[in-house]
Amino acid sequence: MSAPTLLQHAQIDWDDQGRPHSRQYDDVYFSKNEGTEETRHVFLDQTGLAERFANLAPHTSLVIGETGFGTGMNFFCAWQLFAERAPNEAWLHFVSVEKFPLAPDDLARAVRLWPELSAFSEPLLAQYVAVHPGFQQFTFDQGRVTLTLLVGDVLEQLPQLDARIDVWFLDGFAPAKNPDMWTPELFAQLARLSRPGTALGTFTTTGWVRRGLIDAGFRMKKVPGIGKKWEVMSGEYIGQPHPAATAPWYARPGIPAGPRQALVIGAGLAGSATAASLAARGWQVSVLERHDAPAREASGNPQGVLYLKLSAHGTALSQMILSGFGYTRRQLERLQQGRDWEACGVLQLAFDSKEAERQNKLAEAFDPSLLQVLTHSEAETIAGVALPAGGLFYPEGGWVHPPALCQAQLQHPNIRLLPHQQVLALRKVDGLWQAWDGERLLASAPVVVLATAAEVRHFEACAQLPLKRIRGQITRLPATPASRALRTVVCAEGYVAPPRGDEHTLGASFDFHSEDLEPTVAEHQGNLALLNEISTDLAQRLGGHALDAGHLQGRAAFRCTSPDYLPIVGPLADSTAFAEAYAVLGKDARQVPEVPCPWLDGLYVNSGHGSRGLITAPLSGELIAAWVNDEPLPLPRAVAEACHPNRFALRRLIRGK
Repeated sequence: MSAPTLLQHAQIDWDDQGRPHSRQYDDVYFSKNEGTEETRHVFLDQTGLAERFANLAPHTSLVIGETGFGTGMNFFCAWQLFAERAPNEAWLHFVSVEKFPLAPDDLARAVRLWPELSAFSEPLLAQYVAVHPGFQQFTFDQGRVTLTLLVGDVLEQLPQLDARIDVWFLDGFAPAKNPDMWTPELFAQLARLSRPGTALGTFTTTGWVRRGLIDAGFRMKKVPGIGKKWEVMSGEYIGQPHPAATAPWYARPGIPAGPRQALVIGAGLAGSATAASLAARGWQVSVLERHDAPAREASGNPQGVLYLKLSAHGTALSQMILSGFGYTRRQLERLQQGRDWEACGVLQLAFDSKEAERQNKLAEAFDPSLLQVLTHSEAETIAGVALPAGGLFYPEGGWVHPPALCQAQLQHPNIRLLPHQQVLALRKVDGLWQAWDGERLLASAPVVVLATAAEVRHFEACAQLPLKRIRGQITRLPATPASRALRTVVCAEGYVAPPRGDEHTLGASFDFHSEDLEPTVAEHQGNLALLNEISTDLAQRLGGHALDAGHLQGRAAFRCTSPDYLPIVGPLADSTAFAEAYAVLGKDARQVPEVPCPWLDGLYVNSGHGSRGLITAPLSGELIAAWVNDEPLPLPRAVAEACHPNRFALRRLIRGK
């Protein structure tokens, strides 16, 4: 994996009519007079978008790909047309690449130029937070509209995209101003992602662009323009379909046959998010939960932290965290701040020289809007209490009440929560998965998603997944007038959060051996020791030596983690048949046998989120829904493959085990 790219916002000058002009490209974002009329003529009319929307079959989506998101005008106009023409049970997925995204204030200023589009621009402004390099997914209109913004250079981002595009908006600044984009490499990517009949619209009629698109497999024609633009171009992909350049063990299983019904087993963060993502796409989802309510296990802590443990080397885990953080952070905008979450920031103390060195490397690799190194005095000013050191501050972070997030995700009318349902076995009968509690049939559906943390191993399909349970105990500390000075989450070996209501959350312990979920005095004592490492001042404000571990309240739960710390998300295969099908890998790991993967059709898993569930589980729900519905993946393909359950079976074969 390459090192992360520093986020650069668009550098904008505004003309005397309030219109934006790019300093990077010395070019306008849209013409002075036509604006939205140009967009409708070039991109909507020339690609027949109104008719395409009207002809969408129930439970299908249309995927638009765009080079150059800019001010979002093309997206807003396409969404408006979709809202007018598409049937209710259809979806719009808009995938757009942008190297220099507008800063929030600039975007807000730009969209004010089109008050007639405010019904579509305002929802984006409301979610336009935590937009960082890589894949950033947004959902609108109860999930009917998805925007996947690929932040970065188009020739770095598009090769990572796993999607099939129906319509291309080939925008971006003029070829003379932006020659690095309009290249044969770009045209090859457009062709790779297209299917026969994929339409294309573009402002430019530059000869070498037209010839390059024709060479890539597009039939192109010049058509009359609008306003001062005499001609524009439209086209259609007539080349050969490109097979997915991926090994069969990562190839998509295809949309399951049968009714659009799904079972999700487990109502924690992973299960609730998966149910929400499927329900938004028209699936009738039954969530089977063995407890009396959602979020009764690891997702039930009073405060969880949006904590980003990143790498300066752009690893798959780091990319997953950056995309997942953005997605979760946007979801939280829908909850009640102060009660269900707080955007108070997260401070990671530089508790020794090695940690300080790690933090300095991260500060060089990432934008200050994501993280910034604070001196000792700066950290104390932001935290509101005395601290032993400075550290790394994540201004967009904070704490979340995980049960509130789970409850919000389960509110969709397509979701039915079934508590007190302990699924002990799954059986496939006549194309449907049946969930059994001993001799009692609980429910059946063509699609099942297992989201019960390490308990997924009780099901035969997951028995070989190397999941590990780690017991963690948090301590609940009554807030005092003095402790309310704490204004941000502070982390060292443990963490402490500003109060939610009248309590702070402190934790959490790590115990690899205990199977007991009863809170212990010893671990409360351990948590109090963590508190003293974070801030002796705060410890004193909370009662100091008067804090009696024997009388403190808390709760314990099991985290569930994988050996590579990545979650385990995706379709499941028959492990015995898999080992037989790809046995040759034991002799030569470079072989890619053309043998279809023996999928357990309709069976998926979403597990292994460790202590990062708030950041990785919601986006993993979107990843599952993309697998099930054959949609664009919300993550780079290499990251989705790194999270795939088949990775462990492959490693066993290659190592000859």
